Amino acid sequence: MAEYPQDVTQRYHGTPEQMAAALVGDPPARWQSIVIEDYDPAWVDRFAAASSPLTEALGGLVVGVEHVGSTSVPGLAAKPIIDIDLLVEDTTDESRYVPALETLGYRLVLREPWWHGHRMLVSTAEDVNLHVWPQDAPEPVRHRLFRDWLRSHPEDRELYATTKRRLARNTADRPGDYNLAKNDVIDAIYARIFATPPEPSY
Repeated sequence: MAEYPQDVTQRYHGTPEQMAAALVGDPPARWQSIVIEDYDPAWVDRFAAASSPLTEALGGLVVGVEHVGSTSVPGLAAKPIIDIDLLVEDTTDESRYVPALETLGYRLVLREPWWHGHRMLVSTAEDVNLHVWPQDAPEPVRHRLFRDWLRSHPEDRELYATTKRRLARNTADRPGDYNLAKNDVIDAIYARIFATPPEPSY
C-alpha cells in the first residue's frame, strides 16, 4: 500500500514564542479579532483576482499558486481572508520576490526560516494572506490534502466549521490563541487523511 512521505505526515506545530520571533513590523490589525463567516462563493473570484498579478509581477520565479485554507472549500465557514500558497524555487533571498510583491501592495509580516523557509505577506486591505514557500516544502502538500479532503468529506467539513465557531467564541478575549486551539481538530482530520492511501498525484 502506498504511503505519504514522512515529511508530509509530520505536521509542524509552532509556538507563541516562535510567532513573536517571526513577526516583521506591526502585526496585521485583523489579528486582533477572529470573525467566522458563512461560506461566500465570491471567495473564488477574490482568489482569482489576487493570484493573477502574482505571475505578472514575478514571472518565471513562480513555480505554483494555489488557493488554500478554509475559503478554498465550498460550503465551509471561514474568516473572510484568502489564503494563497505561492511556490518559488527558494525563499531565502527575499530580494528576488519581496520588492515585486510590495509593488502589488503586499507587506512582509512573518519570516519563519525554521518552518520550511516560510514567509507570509498580507495585502494592503489585509484580506489576503500570501504564504511563500520553497518548491520542495511539504507544508503546501499538506494544505492541498486538507483542502481536497474537506471538499469531499462533508462530515469533517462540518466538524471543522463547528469547531472554528466554538473556538472563535472561546478565544474572543485572546485571539492569538485561536490558531493554536485548532490544532487538535486539524490533527484528527489529518490522521484520517493519512490513513487513506494517497492518490498518485497528491
